[in-house]
Amino acid sequence: MEVIEQIDPELRAAFLALPSGLIEDPSTVLKVRDLPPEGMILKTRPLGAEHRDVVVPGRIGAPDVKVRIYEPIRPARELPAVIWLHGGGYFMGDLDMEDAWLVLMSRAVNCVVVSVDYRLAPENPFPAGVEDSHAALVWTYKHAAELGVDPTRIAIAGESGGGGLAAGLGLLARDRGEVPLAFQMLLAPMMDDRGITDANKRIVDLRLYNARFGNQLWKFYLGAAYGTGKVSPYAAASRATDLRGLPPTYIGIAELDLFVDECLEYAAKLLKGGVQTQLNVYPAAFHGFNRFAPEARVSKKFVADRDAALIKALHG
Repeated sequence: MEVIEQIDPELRAAFLALPSGLIEDPSTVLKVRDLPPEGMILKTRPLGAEHRDVVVPGRIGAPDVKVRIYEPIRPARELPAVIWLHGGGYFMGDLDMEDAWLVLMSRAVNCVVVSVDYRLAPENPFPAGVEDSHAALVWTYKHAAELGVDPTRIAIAGESGGGGLAAGLGLLARDRGEVPLAFQMLLAPMMDDRGITDANKRIVDLRLYNARFGNQLWKFYLGAAYGTGKVSPYAAASRATDLRGLPPTYIGIAELDLFVDECLEYAAKLLKGGVQTQLNVYPAAFHGFNRFAPEARVSKKFVADRDAALIKALHG
């Protein structure tokens, strides 16, 4: 069956508009950074949340990290916080790309959102991105009082490459023990560098996030460790063998996403490790569908499910 026939009819126009053939060599992949972000950025910034940019200390020996803080009209009590890690396959993306989406999240969930401008590969391979993310998490925890944040209700979340970073950050935060996490949300997370799942054979259309493209991004992110047995689970969370002690977890993934199998496997390992886990698979959808076709019913469900999970985890 042709891939277009497998895709939700409400998503087909967005799928056909996706660029293809941009993965012939590393220099071509990097040109993706220069493409106009059509479909990825909401054109109208909703009202209902304010934001400000702050520079926070990086880990010892690392540069400082810029974060963007979104604050809804706050009630007379402390709010939960979500540390948000933007997508972009570890090699692209920025705070502006997420701006309007995070206004909506902050308003819908009634939380403070701290969006992290982490360093990108290949110029800054692992562990730069996850260390920047951890620095932002620690700063938020230590400054919870001035941010109006309840330090016992801090979640981490991200999408695509940001989802993979969130998974690695969850492991790193558990092992360093500096911040108690209330929740982690992994949306279409990029977690397995080995390319060994069946999805790597199924998802091959050049308009989809496919194995050839993903492998190149892993080379960027992992540097000299790519293709070796020395890849850290903080870089590729699917390599982690012990998931005990992680916070309750939500995973959302599309059926036709390159990362669907690794999400299924990670959810199973979380459950085996005694971690409360919710996994939602969105049928007939592809990677990034919620961004490229936000008005489709399945996209609206994706966002509604995401927000409902955050509200339940952070507000009870």
